Amino acid sequence: GLLWAKEKKVNKMKKLKTFTLFLLVICFTCWDLYSQRNKQEQNEIIINADLGKHKISKHIYGHFAEHLGRCIYGGIWVGTDSPIPNTRGIRNDVVTALKDLYIPNLRWPGGCFADTYHWKDGIGPGKDRPSIVNVHWGGVTEDNSFGTHEFMDLCEQLGCDAYITGNLGSGTVQEMADWVEYLTSDAESPMTNLRKKNGREEPWKVRFWGLGNENWGCGGNMTPEFYADLMRRYSTYCKNLGGNKLVKIACGPSGSDFNWTEILMKDPKNRWMMQGLALHYYTVMDGWGHKGSATEFDESEWISTMNVTLKMDELITRHSTIMDKYDPERRVGMYVE
Repeated sequence: GLLWAKEKKVNKMKKLKTFTLFLLVICFTCWDLYSQRNKQEQNEIIINADLGKHKISKHIYGHFAEHLGRCIYGGIWVGTDSPIPNTRGIRNDVVTALKDLYIPNLRWPGGCFADTYHWKDGIGPGKDRPSIVNVHWGGVTEDNSFGTHEFMDLCEQLGCDAYITGNLGSGTVQEMADWVEYLTSDAESPMTNLRKKNGREEPWKVRFWGLGNENWGCGGNMTPEFYADLMRRYSTYCKNLGGNKLVKIACGPSGSDFNWTEILMKDPKNRWMMQGLALHYYTVMDGWGHKGSATEFDESEWISTMNVTLKMDELITRHSTIMDKYDPERRVGMYVE
């Protein structure tokens, strides 16, 4: 009986060793396969930057600041007397955060607000500036303490280009022409002298200039034919002054309004008076009446919003096709705002 028990123990040990050896073989085999797979997946990519033919413009990644909610007042501008750390009234923490984004250009004052904004109300001593009721965004009263000089100061702090949208909806040709002169002229003139009186000796460089905003809607509810006539008139008097060369950007279509693009592009007189056409598209889920909450949404609503967003590719392709038909040299650029 003792011999039988001993043999049984020996057999058990042999089986255990065999099983252990089997496990080790499996482990080493799996590890070898894993290592080989990793070696196969470690592809080498060689980038020949000097052979590139095309350059992606940094201005594709531009930003937008409108008098909407607390974007300007409280968000960017707190005034020089604020306990919040600021430089000439502009919040230091906001500037630091925005600089980390390397903003190439900043568009202001709107948006719908642009076609109600009268720039001369926002210059000079703060105590002398008249207030304005922001009829588009909440009906709030603003004191115009953030105006042209403050915006240009913000752009200089950020190191970005200024993109100003002129008031074509409720303003005048003279008003817009004066704004261009005030900002960019170095000649002896009433607007240049006014700028100097308000503390800015040298003119600014302003590259991008919007000829109205959404003039098919909040900017005047215009037809494309009516807007085209106005655009040419305003553009005529927005001059390149003091070595500053404007890129004049016309109001483009709303989403899939391909007729707007057709009307603006087919007439060579229109094309000659603009360097850009601004496409606007909003990725609201189910129209403005049921656009959904910005913070409270479920997975299906998120998917629906992403699906609407994908339409942008179709819009760019179809509007570009119309533009290329009349402007094969692509002198007029598409600006998606």
